[in-house]
Amino acid sequence: MWRYFVGAGAALLLGVAAMFLFRGSAAQQPLVPRAPTAVAEPVEEEGLPQEAPSASARTREQKRFDRYDKDRNDAISRDEYLAPRKKAFAKLDTNGDGKLSFDEWAIKTTTKFAGADKDKSGALSRAEFLTTAPKPRKARPKCACPKPAAAAAGAAVDEPED
Repeated sequence: MWRYFVGAGAALLLGVAAMFLFRGSAAQQPLVPRAPTAVAEPVEEEGLPQEAPSASARTREQKRFDRYDKDRNDAISRDEYLAPRKKAFAKLDTNGDGKLSFDEWAIKTTTKFAGADKDKSGALSRAEFLTTAPKPRKARPKCACPKPAAAAAGAAVDEPED
């Protein structure tokens, strides 16, 4: 029975000690950081423009229209509209006969199969099939914004010492 009283007393002492420690450490930290000691030089406003630069008001569709309109006559002809498709077709039509056979259409896949079939048996084993797995895509950054000048300088800002 006496063990319960000793345990309860020890827990009470630990609680009181923790309360004093937390209250003591909170009182030592200032609520507001000190002002920086170095003062930046004023920027001359003579060379600055009156207005901030802004992006053009062209919409996404206007930009897309301009990409198709190669001769810049504000009209997209049938040839201009089909030019990207013709380039893609020409890449696939390897023999240049103007017709697309199945083998020409599936050249990337058949080349991949032939490269994976190391023993040239015409069939892929499990080990050979593993080599055809698509490579994981790298995640693209969501923002390609330049770093702010202050963050890039790093050590240029004086930190207050404790």
